[in-house]
Amino acid sequence: MNSCYANIELLYRPDLRNRPVAVGGDPEQRHGIVLAKNQLAKRAGVKTAMALWEAKRACPDIVFLPPDYPKYLYFSRVAGEIYGEYTDLREPFGIDECWADVSDSTSVRGDGAKIAEEIRRRIRTELGVTVSVGVSWNKIFAKLGSDYKKPDAVTVISRENYRSLVWPLPASDLLYVGPATTRKLRGIGIRTIGELAAADPALLTRVFGKIGLILHVFANGEDRTPVNNEVYEVPIKSIGNSTTTPRDLLTDEDVRITLFILAESVAGRLKDNGFKGRTIGISVRDSELWGFTRQCRAGRPTDISTEIAEAAFRLFQANYSWQRPIRSIGVRASDLVDANMPDQTDLFHNEILRDKLRRTDIAVGDIRRRFGFYTIQRGLMYCDPQLSHVNAREDHIIHPHGYFEDGNRVFMPDRT
Repeated sequence: MNSCYANIELLYRPDLRNRPVAVGGDPEQRHGIVLAKNQLAKRAGVKTAMALWEAKRACPDIVFLPPDYPKYLYFSRVAGEIYGEYTDLREPFGIDECWADVSDSTSVRGDGAKIAEEIRRRIRTELGVTVSVGVSWNKIFAKLGSDYKKPDAVTVISRENYRSLVWPLPASDLLYVGPATTRKLRGIGIRTIGELAAADPALLTRVFGKIGLILHVFANGEDRTPVNNEVYEVPIKSIGNSTTTPRDLLTDEDVRITLFILAESVAGRLKDNGFKGRTIGISVRDSELWGFTRQCRAGRPTDISTEIAEAAFRLFQANYSWQRPIRSIGVRASDLVDANMPDQTDLFHNEILRDKLRRTDIAVGDIRRRFGFYTIQRGLMYCDPQLSHVNAREDHIIHPHGYFEDGNRVFMPDRT
């Protein structure tokens, strides 16, 4: 879906259709990043993941709208129902993207390009938003095709045209070639997807490890990973919150305050959706916009805010040495399981204490729903009223699937 969050919001705010619009957090608190923007904002230089103050500087007339994830999930589900009329092999890649293997439908509905055009028209007519569709024989090039031409377009990448269409593109257009990988590729003289495809696999393996060989397979269109048949409707793989803080974080105590705020929100959403997380992760970005992510296995599946916050803080202390102040930080719980799934207890966890902590979380959530978020806070929050004046539930991120998760390992041709 093109500019998914922003275009869905504009359906409900037609008065803003001729204004630059971005979906993000609270600009008054310097809180949040741009999650999506419309075409007018994009032309003014606003980019996804840009801090709100940067977006305001690039486009002074921009209008910020808060995110409304239940609304976006509804549109995602309805779009999924449309895709489901063509195939049961549907694999969400976040709220706004989905792979669909329509191979078994072509004898009835026409080839992939015809099906893609039909889906594109239906989404525009039935949902009021636009989609860009990529059609190819493998998932990587289908994804690339969906990004190739926007908005409201279909791009076919075939075995006959991929060398002329794909190989001249920058290597950074390929899935999982991020800024750091792009810099490393340039360091060995590789700038395009074609140059990546022609590179020596042994060299790529020496420089990047296994991912180098995977990217070589991606560039040559040789990935054979199937589209998974998803058995659940909502494409949520993890639940997390990130925030650009009202001021830069300077000490461990600043970070601990912020992590507890975020962990309370993550734990609340886990309970709301009936999940527990088996993996806790953090994301950190410093004042010069350098960042990293780390994760660890939780001792037990958890939806308890204290356990999430303490695991996140341990991760932070083990991986950051304070060369620079921190501008933004995030917490997520992933590898989700049903909250009612039986769980093996052990001798090293105090189950009575865990039950009390969980019931405390529930009680605090009830009080906040009835009387407002700031009516009850941890004592830790009074150490810095400025940092603690963040309501993380109002600006949250639902993390999508990763390509390599679960059954999504890359199926590569035999190189022997």
